[in-house]
Amino acid sequence: MKYDFETLIDRSKHGSGKWEGMREKNPDTKEGVVPFSVADMEFKNAPEIAQGLKAYMDTHILGYTGPTQEYLETVCQWMKEQHDWEVKPEEIVCTCGVVSALFVAVRAFCRPGDGVILFTPVYYPFYMAAENGGCEIARCPLLYENHTYSIDFDLLEKLAAEEKNKLLIFCSPHNPVGRVWTAEELRQVGEICIRNNVRVISDEIHFDLIMPGHKHTVFPNAGDFGDRIMVCTAPSKTFNLAAMQTSNIVIPNEADREAFKKELGHGGPGALGLEACRIAYTQCKPWMEEMLEVIHSNYLLAVDFLRERLPEIEPIELQGTYLLWLDCTALGKTAQELEEIMVQKGQLFFDEGYLFGQEGEGFERVNLAVPQWVLKEGLERLEKALHA
Repeated sequence: MKYDFETLIDRSKHGSGKWEGMREKNPDTKEGVVPFSVADMEFKNAPEIAQGLKAYMDTHILGYTGPTQEYLETVCQWMKEQHDWEVKPEEIVCTCGVVSALFVAVRAFCRPGDGVILFTPVYYPFYMAAENGGCEIARCPLLYENHTYSIDFDLLEKLAAEEKNKLLIFCSPHNPVGRVWTAEELRQVGEICIRNNVRVISDEIHFDLIMPGHKHTVFPNAGDFGDRIMVCTAPSKTFNLAAMQTSNIVIPNEADREAFKKELGHGGPGALGLEACRIAYTQCKPWMEEMLEVIHSNYLLAVDFLRERLPEIEPIELQGTYLLWLDCTALGKTAQELEEIMVQKGQLFFDEGYLFGQEGEGFERVNLAVPQWVLKEGLERLEKALHA
C-alpha cells in the first residue's frame, strides 16, 4: 500500500473526546489501550491534506473566510463523480457539522410538540436534535429478523399519516446497524413521506464508506421527490476530518434553504476546514480507496475471529460505515452487566448499544477504523474477558 494505516498516534494528551472518555470510564486503563467508540479514525490523515494545509498557511491569512465558488464547484464535482448526483452550488449551505445542522433543521422546520420520526436504533444525536427543538419522537423501530435489519413500511405509513409528525430524520447508510438501503427501499420511504407531507432530512455523512458488493444511492436519486429532500454530507467521516468542522448541507428548495439559513445565523466552517475539504475531494481519492480496503479487511478479520472463538456474539453484516454492530444478546447479560464486562474486565471501550435507543440494548458498536494489529489485540481482550 502507498499509505500508512498501521502507525498508531497516541491521542491521550491531544484532547480527543474518545480517549478522554475512556479514561473517565476506567481510570485504571492500561497504557496502550485504544478505544473503539466514537466514529473518528485511528488512522493518520492523508499526507496530501497535511501538506496542502501547510502550503495554505504560507499563502493565506486566517481571517473571516467563506466558501468560494471553486470550493462549491469542487463539492458538486465530488457528488457527481462519486454518487452520480447533480448538485448546484447555490443549493449548498456550509455548516460546522451535520449534527449541528440537524439541530438547526428541527428548529427551522418544526414547532414544539411536532413529531419527528426516527428509525431506531439510531445515532443518538437524532434524539437530541428532536428533543432540543421541543419535538416528540415517533419511533419506527427497524425490523430485526435473522440477524438483519429492514424498514417497517406499514408502521412508517401509519406514523406519516399522523398530522403531528412533520419530519423524518433518516440515516443512510444507517448508523449503527450498517445497512446500505436499496434504491427501492429509499423510493418507498420517500413516496410515503411526500404523500403525507412529511419532510425528509437524510444524513448521508457515511455515504462514501461502502463495502464491496453494495452500492449507495443518495436519497434524491431514488425517486421523483421534487426538491423536498434535504441531504447532509461532509468529508469528516471519509477523510477523518471531524476537527475541521466542515459540512455541506444540500437544500434544493429555496424557501427551505432560506429558512434553514435564517435559523443557522452566522455559524459556518473556518478557512482551514474549507481548504481541507477541497484538498480531500481533489487529491485524496486514492487514500480513501486504500482506507476502504483496510476497513473491509478489518471487518473480515473480526467476523472470522468471532465465529471461530466467540460464536455467541453475532456480527451484523457491515454494508456501509466503518462501525460494526454486534448482537451480544445471546450472552444473557443486561446492558449494565455487558458494559461492566467490556469496560472493567476487558478494558474495551465500544459504544454501548443502549446509547442508540432501547432497541440497541444487548448490542455493541465497534469502530473498525483502527490499525489491524489494534483490532486483533482488542478482540483477544474481548475473548479473555468473556471467558473469565
